[in-house]
Amino acid sequence: MSADSWALLARSLWETIYMTGLSGLMSFVFGIPLGVLLYITKPGRFMASPLINMVLGAVVNATRSVPFIILMVAIIPLTRMLVGTSIGTTAAIVPLTLAAIPFVARIAEGAINEVPGGLIEAAQAMGATPLQIITRVLLPEARPGLINGMTITLVTLVGYSAMAGAIGGGGLGDLGIRYGYQRFDGVIMLATVVVLIVLVQLVQSAGDRLQTYFDRSH
Repeated sequence: MSADSWALLARSLWETIYMTGLSGLMSFVFGIPLGVLLYITKPGRFMASPLINMVLGAVVNATRSVPFIILMVAIIPLTRMLVGTSIGTTAAIVPLTLAAIPFVARIAEGAINEVPGGLIEAAQAMGATPLQIITRVLLPEARPGLINGMTITLVTLVGYSAMAGAIGGGGLGDLGIRYGYQRFDGVIMLATVVVLIVLVQLVQSAGDRLQTYFDRSH
């Protein structure tokens, strides 16, 4: 590979990290509270509201059912309104985030479901408010599961970011398509695949280490 090819690979790697990192962060910020809402509004929970739960569940399920490549195209007007363009790395963050939020919400809901009901009842017996139950019982107890879910989300977003390259989203996917596929450069294509594999392995390893740490300190 030439020096220019290495420079392209480095820039594309940075674009992928940028897209994945920022969309992952935003999906955690919005997805985890949404998952908490899905949990606490279920019938029989301490803030039960079947109507709200049904509406939220329907929205989450509808968003999750749309293939990512279709979602990217469908929300182009929204992307253009939010970031001023529908092409490029920053523009790709919008569909990546929207695709990941319902995914994170269901993972968060599942992690919180594993919290023993006795802990919640004990907190209620001691007069804890709903906010205190959420922040001092549910989220701390579900932390290992949440970390595992975040890791899965980031790995998934790496794959989605590669798909974003198909419509000019930048990153390693764009590099592989434009240089590896369209220009028949097998070396660039191989390098792109290897870098994606290494990136996923690093994310997974970091997530596993964090989960192990919190499991031990739990």
